[in-house]
Amino acid sequence: MIASGTIAQVLIGQPELVGGSRTAFCKRPATGAVSVHVLGLVGDAQANRRVHGGLEKAVYAYPVSGYAGWQADLPELAARFAPGSMGENLCIVGQDEGSICIGDVIRAGTATLQVAQIREPCNTLARVLGTPKVVRIMSQSGRSGWYLRVLDEGLLAAGDDHQIIERPNPGWTMLRFSGFARGEKLDADTLAELAVLPGLTAAWQRRAARAFASARA
Repeated sequence: MIASGTIAQVLIGQPELVGGSRTAFCKRPATGAVSVHVLGLVGDAQANRRVHGGLEKAVYAYPVSGYAGWQADLPELAARFAPGSMGENLCIVGQDEGSICIGDVIRAGTATLQVAQIREPCNTLARVLGTPKVVRIMSQSGRSGWYLRVLDEGLLAAGDDHQIIERPNPGWTMLRFSGFARGEKLDADTLAELAVLPGLTAAWQRRAARAFASARA
């Protein structure tokens, strides 16, 4: 084991009307253990499958520690920022974007998960939380959480470990990757590394490859 955190809550949700639009952003704590399969948690759903869910966004994890930063940045909305308010499936204690890396393989409950990509802020996040400021703040702060693919199906429950058991990319924390995601200029060698980074989604690898080609040109 490389590092260990804990699942504080497992959350699931179904599409509902929020601000005039259907979304499954609002998650509620599950009771007992929840089965997780390659497309996510049993009992959880996505209203817009074009941009949410799928193999590379099967489970969304967010660190409990991140909420203090949101409360400091937006004190007028402090009450809105609490575990579950980012639309996450897993609230994690003891790990955050500075300690989780792209490609990390994680033993969670009886399942095995892998960090696949960053979460990019969207209009739904702004609508549910009540301000467009959250989009800019998430991008700039790197408090994005992390999306997981499911390598081995199993059961997840509050109190289970969230253990990193393999780390192919120790130099690529979520915080470092967030710089690339928000458009920071990287040198050609770094972009070439990202284009083939183990565990990173094919879509992000292609994005890095395009940036590499542009840097070379």
